[in-house]
Amino acid sequence: MFILELTYTAPVSAVDAQLEAHVAWLDELYEAGVFIASGRKNPRDGGVIIAVAADRARIEQIAATDPFTVAGVCEYRITEFIATKTAPELGAYREQLPS
Repeated sequence: MFILELTYTAPVSAVDAQLEAHVAWLDELYEAGVFIASGRKNPRDGGVIIAVAADRARIEQIAATDPFTVAGVCEYRITEFIATKTAPELGAYREQLPS
């Protein structure tokens, strides 16, 4: 599982100019089963996405296609973790520690 932390590198007005395309991009990845939660940070200086994928390379590839990235209005920090404990509703995403 991955935590994608977005930090805006441009004024919010420039971010807002890309927001419709960014939301469409999010919708596609929710539909594909890659994203399971997302939202703005408070204060509004970026956002957070929780994602699942086979490997970090795939997540990096996905982040590179974000309209925010393409427009140069944000940077990504990607953290991989092993979700060994989850709420019951997220049981499908629970993982085992490697041996």
